[in-house]
Amino acid sequence: MIRALVVDDSAVLRRLISTVLASDPEIEVVGTAVDGRDAIARVDELKPDIVTLDIEMPVLDGLGAVEEIHRRHPRLPVIMFSTLTEKGAAATLQALSRGASDYVTKPSGTGSMHESMARVREELVPRIRALAGRRRLVVEAPAVPRARASALPPRPSALVIACSTGGPDALCRVLGSLPESFPLPILITQHMPPVFSAQLAQRLDRLSAVHVHEAVDGEPVQPGTALVAPGDFHLRVRAEGASTVVALDQEEKENFCRPAADPLFRSAASVWGRGVLGLVLTGMGQDGLEGARAVAAAGGYLIAQDRETSVVWGMPGAVAGAGLADEILPLEAVAPRLVGLATRAARVTV
Repeated sequence: MIRALVVDDSAVLRRLISTVLASDPEIEVVGTAVDGRDAIARVDELKPDIVTLDIEMPVLDGLGAVEEIHRRHPRLPVIMFSTLTEKGAAATLQALSRGASDYVTKPSGTGSMHESMARVREELVPRIRALAGRRRLVVEAPAVPRARASALPPRPSALVIACSTGGPDALCRVLGSLPESFPLPILITQHMPPVFSAQLAQRLDRLSAVHVHEAVDGEPVQPGTALVAPGDFHLRVRAEGASTVVALDQEEKENFCRPAADPLFRSAASVWGRGVLGLVLTGMGQDGLEGARAVAAAGGYLIAQDRETSVVWGMPGAVAGAGLADEILPLEAVAPRLVGLATRAARVTV
C-alpha cells in the first residue's frame, strides 16, 4: 500500500481527495492536515510515502511547507494542488524549484462532484503511483540499458527537448547552464496546461542566458532561442522556403497529452534529418518514444537523462530501454555535453 497524506485548508477538498485516493486499492490515506505547519508535523509523525499539498493555506502556506518537508525528508514526493491562474502557476513553479515533485490543478468548481472526483482520479492517481514507485526502487533494480554509442552527428541543426514530471526544474538546470552563445535553436515540449506554460517560459528566460519564450505559430526558428510549446497546443516545425517555422495545432492528443513530444520529434526529424539533437528528460509515461524512433531512423542523435537523477524514469527510460539513446547522462552532465556537441557543430560548419 502507498501511504498518502492529504493537506488542504478546505474541508471539501480534503474529503474529495481522500475519497478518491481511498477508492484505489493500492493507496491508503493515513492522515490529513489543514495547513503547512500541521503538514510538517504530520509528515514527521506518520511517515507517509507521498504528500498532496495545497499552495494557499493559513499559518504556513504550501511554499513554506514544501521547502521544510524537502529539507527534512528529501526523498519524499510532494504533489502540489494549484489553481489554473497566473498566480497559481507562478506559485507552483516556485514550489517545484523548492522540492515539490509534481502538481495537479484543482477542479474548476463548475462541474459536478462526480466530475471533479473523476478529474482528480485521472490526474492524481497515476502521479502517486509513479512517484511512490520511484521512491521504492530497490538496489536490485534492472540494469540501465546501454547506449547505442553511434557516430556523432556531423552538423546538428537544432535541439529538441521532451519532459514531463520533474521537467521544469530539469529545464531550469539545463538551460540555465547554457551560454548566451549557444548556436542551436531549441524547441521544448513540457507537459503543461495553458497559463503554466507561459509562466514556465518566463521563468526559464529569467534564469537562462539564452532567450526563452512561448512559441508563436508561424514564427521563424532562430539559433540561440528556446521556444516552449504553449499549453493545449502541439508544437511542430515545418520548412518554409529557406527557413524553418513554428507550426502549432490542436490535433488529437497523443499519449493522452497536448502538447506531446512525439509530434515535435517527428516533425524535427522530417525537417532536419541527421541534424536533430534530441534530449529526453525526466517524465512520466512514454511520450517521446515514437518520436525518438523517427529521430533515430533519420540519423539524428539522442540523449536520455539517467534513472538516478530523474524524478520519474518513464520517458527517458522508455527511449533508453528501446535502445534508441546514443548517450544516457546524469542531469548535471547534460548541459556540458550539449555545449560540446553544439560548439563542435559550429566548428564543422565554419
